[in-house]
Amino acid sequence: MKAVRLRRRGGPEQLTYEDAPKPTPGPGDALVRVHACAITPTELSWGTTYTTREGVERLPTIPGHEVSGVVEAVAADVSAPKVGAAVYALTDFWRDGAAADYVVVRAVDLAPKPNNLSHTQAAAVPLSALTAWQALFDHASLTPGQRILIHAAAGGVGTYAVQLAHGRGAHVIGTARATNAGFLRDLGADEVIDYTAVHFEDQVRDVDVVLDSVGGDTLQRSWGVLRKGGVLVTVADSAPAEKAATYGVRGVEFIVEPNRAQLIEIARLIEAGALRVIVEATCPLPEARAAFERGLGGHNRGKLVLQVAE
Repeated sequence: MKAVRLRRRGGPEQLTYEDAPKPTPGPGDALVRVHACAITPTELSWGTTYTTREGVERLPTIPGHEVSGVVEAVAADVSAPKVGAAVYALTDFWRDGAAADYVVVRAVDLAPKPNNLSHTQAAAVPLSALTAWQALFDHASLTPGQRILIHAAAGGVGTYAVQLAHGRGAHVIGTARATNAGFLRDLGADEVIDYTAVHFEDQVRDVDVVLDSVGGDTLQRSWGVLRKGGVLVTVADSAPAEKAATYGVRGVEFIVEPNRAQLIEIARLIEAGALRVIVEATCPLPEARAAFERGLGGHNRGKLVLQVAE
């Protein structure tokens, strides 16, 4: 098969489009013919991209952990999904990803693809939508009427977080460039703060939840905008317990996990028109290096997707 692979650690310059062995499903696995794969540009710096769960280096490695495609084969112990089913999933970060013609995925992680989405659109959902879902509902326990500040609201995670929080009945405040203000209001944001013009901490006070996907200085300045008892959830940095205690809040750092049941519920919302999928751009699989370079440049609206099969 054709695949995009890294033969050594590094950035997009290490990506090559080449022939690779077609994978074989092991126990509990399904082989998926990839139609589209979304990328997360920072994954080239993750330790999981280059090692097994046991810490053993696994170069060459294939990136891309958001897949939409069709089940080609399943292991003997797998009863669902069936061969020929259109599926989408967040795949295991410790395994090869989906920037290839085929990928092996744990069958329990595969969910039916939303009926009203193309494979290109569906591939843009799993990692970002699951991150937003797990941050808001599993970790922050967001409830109707609460006020939430979402950083990088126009990004891959942010666009889903704005919509999900709005759908839950929260008052949504997003940070983004001014050019994205109208776009975010259409998604459900009640307020949009242009972070290039003002400091968000001068505009916001006593929110119940902060969702951070930026880290660094943005995260550090976010502690003080929470009300006592509020919660800061970050997917980009650490949330030290001593820091949270200083402000009388709760801090959570987490890594998104595959979750079939949540993907099924997300698909239901998409099919009902309650959740929009935002794709910044698509490119053919052989141009993956350019896609990762574009992603690392930042300021993309939604996801970047690699088209694999016609």
